[in-house]
Amino acid sequence: MRRRSFLHLAAGLPLAAASVAHAQQPSRAFVLIHGAWHGAWCWTRVEPLLQAQGHRVEVPTLAGVGERVAELSEAITLDTHIDDVVDLLYTRDLSDVVLVGHSYAGAVILGVADRVPERLRRLVFLDAVILESGQRLGLPAGRDPRWPAAVPPPPASVFGIPDPADLAWVQRHLTPHPAGTFEPPLILQNPLANGVPSTYIACNKPAAMAHAQAQRLVQVNPQSRIVALATGHDAMVTAPGPLADMLAQIAA
Repeated sequence: MRRRSFLHLAAGLPLAAASVAHAQQPSRAFVLIHGAWHGAWCWTRVEPLLQAQGHRVEVPTLAGVGERVAELSEAITLDTHIDDVVDLLYTRDLSDVVLVGHSYAGAVILGVADRVPERLRRLVFLDAVILESGQRLGLPAGRDPRWPAAVPPPPASVFGIPDPADLAWVQRHLTPHPAGTFEPPLILQNPLANGVPSTYIACNKPAAMAHAQAQRLVQVNPQSRIVALATGHDAMVTAPGPLADMLAQIAA
């Protein structure tokens, strides 16, 4: 995947349909991790919906993006972002956590599971990348060499957002992403997902990711499954209600 964008058209893949009930579910702790060029802001519509169902929700922003863009530097790597989440779990004394990673953050939550599986209840990959140990994302094509520490955001239209107002809102909030997170490989000391039960949510209307990556997760982790959500890549923006309900059902 070196020097290729990880956002690309997906080949057709049969996916299990997700039936989401609105029955009362046990209270859970959710940690929602945003993707590249995003920040905690992108979960604004999902966070209160989960809280209204009685769940605890933590929504951090990773180093160098969103409201932390002033921290942007060449020193920020994928390990930096993994550390961000591990530190959050310890400082907030979180356990039995449903850890959700969107897009790029699929690699982040895999790193977290590799280090602290005892803190996690389930991994949820929201239209996310799946990397095995030694693999890297690779710098997106067309990177501007004038930005040595960062990759400028793409047009928000690549995230599958049909509503013009939503599209403009996302575009205003996107920030450059630390370039150092794309090149170094993800190094895992344990098998993929480290035995933590996992769910892959494949957004398929339109599809932006190669969902075939998720099949590898299912192969190595028998407690994993794939479900479909009929919306675009930025599901937290385009389908916050269905996504919140699906997350609650997955966590039950």
